[in-house]
Amino acid sequence: MTHPAYVQGTLDTLLTADGSVDPAALSLADTTFVVLDLETTGGAPDGGGITEIGAVKVRAGQRLGEFGTLVNPGERIPPFITVLTGITEAMLIPAPPIERVLPSLLEFLRGAVLVAHNAPYDVGFLKAACAKHGHPWPQMRVLDTAALARRALTRDEVPNRKLGTLAQFFRAEVTPNHRALDDAKATVDVLHGLIERLGSFKVHTLGDAIEFTKAVTPAQRRRRHLADGLPHVPGVYIFRAADDRPLYVGTSKDVATRVRSYFTGSEKRARISEMLTAAVRVEAVECAHPLEAEVRELRLIAAHAPPYNRRSKYPERVVWLKLTAEAFPRLSVVRRFAEDGSTHLGPFSSRRTAELAAAGVYDAVPLRQCNHRLSLRSKTPACALAELGRCPAPCEHEISPAEYELRAAEPFRAATSGDPGPVIDAILARIETLSERQRYEEAAVVRSRLIALLRALIRMQRLDALTRLPELVAARRDGKGGWEIVVVRHGRLAAAATSPPRAHPRPTLDAARLTAETVLPGPGPVPAATAEETERILAWLERPDTRLVETSGDWVSPARGAARFSALLTRAEAASSTQDSTVRLSVTDRSDDARSLRL
Repeated sequence: MTHPAYVQGTLDTLLTADGSVDPAALSLADTTFVVLDLETTGGAPDGGGITEIGAVKVRAGQRLGEFGTLVNPGERIPPFITVLTGITEAMLIPAPPIERVLPSLLEFLRGAVLVAHNAPYDVGFLKAACAKHGHPWPQMRVLDTAALARRALTRDEVPNRKLGTLAQFFRAEVTPNHRALDDAKATVDVLHGLIERLGSFKVHTLGDAIEFTKAVTPAQRRRRHLADGLPHVPGVYIFRAADDRPLYVGTSKDVATRVRSYFTGSEKRARISEMLTAAVRVEAVECAHPLEAEVRELRLIAAHAPPYNRRSKYPERVVWLKLTAEAFPRLSVVRRFAEDGSTHLGPFSSRRTAELAAAGVYDAVPLRQCNHRLSLRSKTPACALAELGRCPAPCEHEISPAEYELRAAEPFRAATSGDPGPVIDAILARIETLSERQRYEEAAVVRSRLIALLRALIRMQRLDALTRLPELVAARRDGKGGWEIVVVRHGRLAAAATSPPRAHPRPTLDAARLTAETVLPGPGPVPAATAEETERILAWLERPDTRLVETSGDWVSPARGAARFSALLTRAEAASSTQDSTVRLSVTDRSDDARSLRL
């Protein structure tokens, strides 16, 4: 007969994204529990010390089986343990050691949820024993009746959460006596009493019961119904306020599971707790596959700037380094990519990063750093940099426009669209010189400039290679027999689809192309989308399992472009993160000879 405290779960709450049953979504009536208790010698869990094991298997209030045995711990039993449990050394001499008991116990536990009073203690001993004797620990869910009692019962009802106190409160048939099987039987009755009490807290599933034992805020508990009815599919979820304002936008491969996690003890972010207090509903946007979900998330955050999203809120707030179009060009930090034929580098997420990359350029080529508008007819007083020999002084006509173009401007232009080798080599040479003179702090500063410049060069050339293509179609297996399909136009996701399992993907692909968004080209390496969106698409396209189906042109990067310095960038970033001034960087220079530079 089913225990009246249990409530049946519905099918839509049991299925995960791949169609399998989610154990955490099972109603407590459908869950098999093994209620376990151990007696030990009282020491630390080191793989031994267990003197007795008792376990009772139950489901829906019915007992399905029992497991009980004494265990020879292979060590002496302290007198106080004998007084407490009544277990003597003479009783344990004929008992099997734990290594002989474990296989049977693990089989008894298979497929069940482990329940114990003060579960970390019992689980700790069992895990140590399994590790010591070569048995993998089964990744089972654990429910602690002591933790449940702390949340479900008040101090007015029970003065403490000891097993004996709880057994008396719930009128258990067996009184705990520090013998494993009897204590396990008493814990069964305590478990049933607690489950009946949990109904008043609207806790009806295994997952709810486990989360109930954790530190869940009142706001989380009041709002957990917002996760009801959401689909187990890839997509975007939007927490909305009473006035329908988007408060927070997120993405997941399984929307329902992810949203449910916001109402559990694992969510501890203060700003999210504040957001949950203001949220009144959650809206789900189903997507064809995770890549579309990621892109939609970025676009929604950019469109609505939800107050509780910290990243990707203002994609328009980027800057570029522009080489001005004048007789003696200079670098200028600008907000927009100008369609005037000027050379640009970027986009940068902040002005500080752009200025750091510009400093790296100044370390390599003699571009002027002043902001004056220079005339070819009249001279302008020289600045301190010219007097120090760090500027070719075009202001005083010490260098011709042609020579200035060759020495200063052309290397920068070549670095942005082709081979950055001369610029990178010059920066590395400066680092080498500073290191040889033991000026390590200055070398570290130049290294940070190198990192900022290399990141920008590699990123822009990668973006430019994709955004120049009017259309690219790609696909990858979705793990369920179908194909994830994308149509990318000028670096923007124009369409996304998933073909059904065991069906040819061509009809789905053709339909996606016909319904894809029309994307017009524009200036710069990211004309039709944000840089972050195009980078997400690039990461998906560059996965080993992605297949290119069709392209409207050649998807290529410069043969000797910035990408060949990726290993150098990785090593420089590693050296910077460890603040190690003795890390040696290996770089392939223009003649493809290996060179090591000490930072």
